[in-house]
Parts: sequence; structure tokens; C-alpha cells
Amino acid sequence: MVRDLRELREPSGAEEIEAFETDVLAGFVLARASAGLADSTIRNDVNHLELVRDWSGRPLWEMQPADADAYFGKVLRDAKPSTRAGRAAAITVFFQFLELRHKVELHNFTGRVVECPLDEVNRPRMPAGSGEIEQLFAGWREELAICRKFTPAARNYAAARLEADVGLRVNEVRMLDLDDVRWELGRRARRANQRDQAPEAR
Repeated sequence: MVRDLRELREPSGAEEIEAFETDVLAGFVLARASAGLADSTIRNDVNHLELVRDWSGRPLWEMQPADADAYFGKVLRDAKPSTRAGRAAAITVFFQFLELRHKVELHNFTGRVVECPLDEVNRPRMPAGSGEIEQLFAGWREELAICRKFTPAARNYAAARLEADVGLRVNEVRMLDLDDVRWELGRRARRANQRDQAPEAR
């Protein structure tokens, strides 16, 4: 005798759906924590998701491309690009989690096939590619020769270059000291050393 091992859940009402939604979000938080993300990053993602949830008034898995069009095209029309990108990224990774962990269960539970409402057509512009980043830094480097205040401009350039090339966070760059630079190792050795070290050690 063969039995389907997937859990078949038949909601009895709004309370059970709400409880399931809470369980899914808790699982998402735990999965992101197990991936090594900082608590602040996880909180930001959850905050983004809660804002979208409050706007829609229903579980996020019910969100359709038309809903995403309305939200990003009207509600966030004048928001900062970083806000739009952060919210889009949070929605995208949450739907990846739903598809990987709860696709079958959600279909049994709601009859819906989980699919991210953001696609190539309506996804807000994401961070620039490597070519665009190099173009930005090349122009910025040239401006150092003619800028009015060289010292703060050079400091900002060096900090941004470290963040882009090494992957340091702003707070980590802020705490750097000249003693943290190992000049005696040479350029290639320094790069290898930076790759091998944990962010805390950098």
C-alpha cells in the first residue's frame, strides 16, 4: 500500500491560515540565520516583507505580478532606489524560500502554485554590474586630481574601493587603521590575505 508522505493540510479558517503564515515567516528567519546573515539584515528583510504584507492585506504567497506592478509602480514610485531594490530583493528571496521549502505544502493547503511576482519585466533596477562599477571608479579616480578638498575625497574613494573590492562593510571600513595594512606583504599577498581573513579580522 502506497501513502503520500507529504502533509495534506486543509485549513478550517482564517486562524489556521494566519498560524501557518506565522510558521512560514519564522522558518524563513531561521533559514536566513543559519545561512550566516547578520541579525540586522534579517530584520530589514522581515520589515520589508511586513510592509508589503500590510499593504496587500493578505498572505504574501497570494501576490501576483499585477500586485507587484501596482506596489512598485504606485506605492514606491517616488521611493529611494535603495528602498525599492531592498524591498524587491526581500520579496525575491522570500519566494525562493517558499518555492524550495513549501511549494507542495502550499499547493495542498491553498491550491496555489507559488511563483515570484517579480520578473524581468517589473523587477526594479538592481545594483550595477562590474563594468558599470569600474566606470564609476575610473571617473571618480580622475576627479581626485582636480577636486577642491583632496584629503576627504581620497579618503572616501579609498573607503568605497575597499567596500567594492574586498567586501568590507561600512562599519568595518570605519574602524580600519593604517596599522591594519600589511605593506611588507606586497600587493598580491595582501589580496590573498584579505580573501582568507574573516570580516572581523579585516
